[in-house]
Amino acid sequence: MKKYLIYLIFMLIMPMAVSAQSSMTDTQVMQYVMKAKEQGKSQSQIVTDLMQRGVDISQIRRVRNKYERQLKQGGLGNVSDDTSAKTDTRLRTNNGKTRDQYTRSDYGREADSYAQNYSNMRVKSERDRNYKHTYDETDEEFMDYQKEMFEMVPDTAQMLEQLLAEREARKKKVFGRDIFNNEELTFEPNMNIATPQNYRLGPGDAVFVDVYGASQKSEQCTVSPDGTITIEGFGPVQVSGLTVGQANARLRSTLGSRYSSSKIRLTVGQTRTIMVNVMGEVKTPGTYTLSAFATVFHALYMAGGTNEIGTLRNIKVYRNNRLVTVVDIYDYILNGKLTGNVRLADNDVIVVGPYDCLVNITGKVKRPMYYEMKANESIASLLKYSGGFTGDAYRKAVSVNRKSGIDHSAYNVEEFDFSNFRIADGDSVSVDSVMARYSNTVEIKGAVFRPGKYNLNGQVNSVRSLIEHADGVTEEAITSRAVMHRMKPDRTLEVISVDVEGIMSGKVADIPLMENDVLFVATKTERMTERTITIRGEVQFPGVYKYADNETVEDFIIQAGGLTDKASLSNVSISRRVSDAKAVRPDSVIARTFNMALKENFAVDGDRSFTLMPFDEVYVMRSPGYTEQQNVTVEGEVLYAGTYALERNNTRLSDLFRMSGGSNGLAYIKGARLMRKANEAEKARMEAVLKMQQEEQQKNLLTLAASSNNASAVQSTAQGAANANIKKFQVPDEYPVGVDLEEAMKRPGSDADVVLRDGDRLIVPQYNGTVKINGAVMYSNTVAYEKGKRAGYYIDQAGGYAADAVKRRAYIIYMNGKVAKVGHGAKVQPGCEIVVPAKLRRKMSTAEMMSMGSSMSSIAAMIATISNIMK
Repeated sequence: MKKYLIYLIFMLIMPMAVSAQSSMTDTQVMQYVMKAKEQGKSQSQIVTDLMQRGVDISQIRRVRNKYERQLKQGGLGNVSDDTSAKTDTRLRTNNGKTRDQYTRSDYGREADSYAQNYSNMRVKSERDRNYKHTYDETDEEFMDYQKEMFEMVPDTAQMLEQLLAEREARKKKVFGRDIFNNEELTFEPNMNIATPQNYRLGPGDAVFVDVYGASQKSEQCTVSPDGTITIEGFGPVQVSGLTVGQANARLRSTLGSRYSSSKIRLTVGQTRTIMVNVMGEVKTPGTYTLSAFATVFHALYMAGGTNEIGTLRNIKVYRNNRLVTVVDIYDYILNGKLTGNVRLADNDVIVVGPYDCLVNITGKVKRPMYYEMKANESIASLLKYSGGFTGDAYRKAVSVNRKSGIDHSAYNVEEFDFSNFRIADGDSVSVDSVMARYSNTVEIKGAVFRPGKYNLNGQVNSVRSLIEHADGVTEEAITSRAVMHRMKPDRTLEVISVDVEGIMSGKVADIPLMENDVLFVATKTERMTERTITIRGEVQFPGVYKYADNETVEDFIIQAGGLTDKASLSNVSISRRVSDAKAVRPDSVIARTFNMALKENFAVDGDRSFTLMPFDEVYVMRSPGYTEQQNVTVEGEVLYAGTYALERNNTRLSDLFRMSGGSNGLAYIKGARLMRKANEAEKARMEAVLKMQQEEQQKNLLTLAASSNNASAVQSTAQGAANANIKKFQVPDEYPVGVDLEEAMKRPGSDADVVLRDGDRLIVPQYNGTVKINGAVMYSNTVAYEKGKRAGYYIDQAGGYAADAVKRRAYIIYMNGKVAKVGHGAKVQPGCEIVVPAKLRRKMSTAEMMSMGSSMSSIAAMIATISNIMK
């Protein structure tokens, strides 16, 4: 069945592999991926684009490997694809296979093995052009692409899923199980150590035979499958199965007669590879090709480490059907010992059985998690493995919850039994924390200089000695009566009254202290709350100040930096709290107010004995005779354009036009408009109106999204676009005021003659003999003004109404800032704009929804666009 699936997968893959050859180099693929990620494309979008461009899975893997090599070399420069390093011929390299070569999916390995037999399938696939990719989770090749892409450039959503899966796995994390999954800890053997003298030569080993002394000669040989090396002039010499020392002895006896005056030495160069079987509970059991120097740990790393039930404490190594060693990983992790990590030989078998005992320890230990235990180990061993107790752990006993096979059993193991209590599989050990209680301790709180806990001993044993050790009571302390809480044997409290002043003076007998006594020394009421006074209004530094006795109003004003030039000397008021501790009913009076006047030197003009009280508030009013200059501006076709000061608070539009000298002969008086600077209250009002309009628009978008075919996607797009545009929009600093300057000049002081205010800007334009038509028309246009023509005439000049036009809501925006509805008999004037609104359709495509969302900011036209139209 599995082979049938492989054939089927190849039938699906080959058409694309043959017909859509990639036109992109590896460098171009990598550059495209990086650029696409910067543009915010998702993982699936990048994979789809690459598949459509003919990039196959092998190229993706090749690019990913190159990318990883670049990262490991500390940069993203050019890296050669040839990973074999040229080294000295006598230096060894690890010639075993890498872990990556063994961790490919079953699909990848089996597909490679069958690839050579599928030439007829590829020919058939090339003829079959009907296969199409779905580019989703149902497309196996697409998912393989995406997996390889994730290894190179992780996708955010995939990373989140992976993190959640890892967090779930950590809930039952077993100590030491991930040691063989650490990419930085490969256990790769050191190939260039001195060759061990007990190393046995075998077929495939490279050896160097050096003759030096009276004769000089060096030969490089490889041990043949028959176990021999061939020496020039002597023929084959049998060395297979010999140690390095034995091989040297044989060569000296063989070549010694010819080189009697020279020395002969055999050394080992590149070693052979060995085949090792890793079986049992490992993640990837199988046969592995390793270096002859490989150890047990390296073989386990190549197999991916133990699986969820594999043992870490009892890993067995067999050689020639005999047990060679037993490996305990914990001995290496905790003690740094490599006991049992022997060098492997050809055809060795490593067997990882299931664990015997898995125990969970929680609570106040340094490394709470699951641990694999041996059958004879105790709680003392478990505590050692977990790093021991934390500082706040209860060390006298631990709790053990055991599954007995029928029900649960609970044990409370005392500290003296830690070494004797044997652990069983499935046990849960809990270490509690110390109690939040103090022994042999007393405490003092309140109005003393050093409040806190003190040790009850020979020096601190009474109320007097406790207060003395706290450096005495403060000035704010109430010494006539203090309170001491004492704990009775049943852990309830009783209160003991304490005369601190009498005890400290010796008039009252001292009170002996008991364990856990708490003494409270109260603070005087007026000292418990910081006493302040406040000054507001026309002073240099208004605010809250600390109260001082006998402070007068003039003292306080000077403390606040003095008066500003806006201050009124004739109106200063003081507000005082009303407080009656003996009152039995509420009073209608909530504050008392004092009014007074000041002289030029801040002295009070009247009762000089008046002093401030705690929490008084002083108000210095603004003088009604103080006014700052206010300016307005005239721009455009007047004789004297510029800035003018308002001489009166009722200066009008006609006054400003006359001050500017009137028209320069080019002014279009009917088109004059007034721009007004928005104050804070107006900005807040405009922002509120705009927000309501945006919410209504967003509601319409969501309603349309709900009725579309792809409601969820369109809804998300529309809402995101609306939210983005709300953030982008800023309330304008000024807004247009519709005025009629011609009428204001004819009837000065009338309602048409607007009263000006600070920051107003009068703009007198030239004559504009055009009319602009915009909105839901066939073609937005600007045409020449013709006197007497109605709005319909100009709309016809724009091709007439569009299909989605709301005709009855058409309106005209005039140059002077006024707006009129077409249907109410509004006349067209030079320089105006006719706007025809469009209606929302009930169903919209995704592209239309996105377009509509991107134009949300046009809502601001009600407030800000008018000024831009007139320029």
